[in-house]
Amino acid sequence: MSRNQRRLIANRVGQGAMWVTAAIALLPLSLVLIYTVVQGLPAVTHLEFFTNVERPVGIPGAGVAHAFVGTVIMVGMASAMAIPVGVITGIQLVEYGKGRLGDTVRLACDVMVGVPSICIGLFAFALLVAPFKSFSGFSASVALAVLMLPVVVRTTEAAVALVPHSLREAGMALGLPRWRVALQLILPAATPGVVTGALLAVARAAGETAPLLFTSLGNSFMNLNPAKAMSALPLIVFHDALTPYPELVQTAWGAALVLIVLTLLVNVASRVALRRQISLAAKI
Repeated sequence: MSRNQRRLIANRVGQGAMWVTAAIALLPLSLVLIYTVVQGLPAVTHLEFFTNVERPVGIPGAGVAHAFVGTVIMVGMASAMAIPVGVITGIQLVEYGKGRLGDTVRLACDVMVGVPSICIGLFAFALLVAPFKSFSGFSASVALAVLMLPVVVRTTEAAVALVPHSLREAGMALGLPRWRVALQLILPAATPGVVTGALLAVARAAGETAPLLFTSLGNSFMNLNPAKAMSALPLIVFHDALTPYPELVQTAWGAALVLIVLTLLVNVASRVALRRQISLAAKI
């Protein structure tokens, strides 16, 4: 057997091992997705599921409209709080964060990414719920914003760092202040990567349950006031899945399927944005 043949055999063995390990890694995820689709599809095929709110056990036509609206409101408020701060902080870390302060901020963000979400929920409870003696969508959005912030900061930093240094030098050569170079030249070039980080943070916040248990609590009616208790899709899954009533369990599976589809769409959008940044960086 020649040396070239041995290399071809080793290459095929390596490729086969790679495909086998990839299949093993995807198997649990595939089983979860398939089981969720099978259990939740009967619920989401009815229009009332998306237009109605919760109903007492035994009364047909229950839906998750209030939970869907609550999720959008709370995640939207959290995004409005976390994304601008995270983007500015990420830019600062690249342009000015070369010293000890920058290293401290990076370490804090890395630690915050690994903090259990239930601890963030307890923090928001002690800060906003217990003093005012009232659950609210606003307190939930604050907890979600704390979860989103380190993700936005680190992904923005990585996206801005990918921008070629020649673009910074060109802006400085034109006499622009450094902050204008960062905001008017660097940030637009890194926009796809920044959007990717923001979408990933939104996907993480939309699927969190533990912070909402301590802050928004949930309800069974439509509420558009974030100063009061609000429902969310993760809360529907948590509460209804634990009941002994088949109708509520079916609603929980339907809410879980909707949540998975929303998360999938957000992650696909982030992948598209990331590929766009890579192609733009290659052209530059």
